[in-house]
Amino acid sequence: MFLSTFKRLFPSAVSLFGSAVFIDSLRFKFTDHPKTQEIFGRLDGWAGSLGAPGLFGHTGLFSQYAIGSAELVASSLLLIGLHPRFARLQTLGALIGFAVMSGAVNFHLWTPLGIDPNNDGGGLFAAAVTLWVSTATLLVIRRDELVALGADIARALVPPAKPAARTTATARAARA
Repeated sequence: MFLSTFKRLFPSAVSLFGSAVFIDSLRFKFTDHPKTQEIFGRLDGWAGSLGAPGLFGHTGLFSQYAIGSAELVASSLLLIGLHPRFARLQTLGALIGFAVMSGAVNFHLWTPLGIDPNNDGGGLFAAAVTLWVSTATLLVIRRDELVALGADIARALVPPAKPAARTTATARAARA
């Protein structure tokens, strides 16, 4: 009973929590907040020391605007996916959220950013880890939708194989 209730309620809870976290972070990313400048500036300095300057800069591949846009898409899909008809979109939102949070957690752990870049007791890192674990759990619960989504994407990107030409003997056997 507990597991069935958990499977029924957890996806909605993760969707609401994840959307709230992502949407809240947009005000920092899209307004060029000083804390965001500090975080992405530190990451860009680190990337520059590895020969990839500008990677996290304002126009970089992983700029605050690119990450914020991914979070906006993820939160939108998580919310739209609350409707049972659009469960696959919730799964896609969880997948995008998991990818973004995988990056966030790893950059906090393995770069000079550290787990407490804002001197807030690690709240930003704790939120990232919580959302990372939550979206991973949602992906496990929604694994059937994830597989179906992958099949849909594959079908859209890979043309179907053409049927083999029938030989005369095969055609005669089919008619018999």
